[in-house]
Amino acid sequence: MGKNLKSWEEWPPHIEFAYNMVVNTTTSNSTFELVYGFNPLTPFRFVVFPNISVMLNCNGVSKTQFVKDLHTKAHSHIEKMVEQYANNANKGKTQKVFEEGDLVWVHLRKIRFPNLRKSKLLLRNHEPNLRENYFQQGEPDETMTNLEEEPQSNK
Repeated sequence: MGKNLKSWEEWPPHIEFAYNMVVNTTTSNSTFELVYGFNPLTPFRFVVFPNISVMLNCNGVSKTQFVKDLHTKAHSHIEKMVEQYANNANKGKTQKVFEEGDLVWVHLRKIRFPNLRKSKLLLRNHEPNLRENYFQQGEPDETMTNLEEEPQSNK
């Protein structure tokens, strides 16, 4: 940017272009190529003779088929890379399989000051309700709890 701080407005198009041109290792394609089916022309591409027939199609069906094939290749490459990432992450780890009757060591931490601990993950102590929510229509809870006693008193 240099010393002139007002020239920042000139840089975002160049940054966006550079970001869209970078080949992603997971997809093995650039984001621009995945969206539009080709990489944009740059002055560097004119030095090497580009294959313009891929970018200029008179037949729209072949272009759509090309983009679909590109997406399937990218999808398969993503799946392969995810497996490779998982293998690298799990390298040296052994899978532990427990069966019924196995002895395991469980370490329970002592909870200090549980009444001072406030967390949205702790259970809330509400009075028992017969309804799932308070807005459910029906009789008040007092009469609903006495349903078992009423038939006995009628005898």
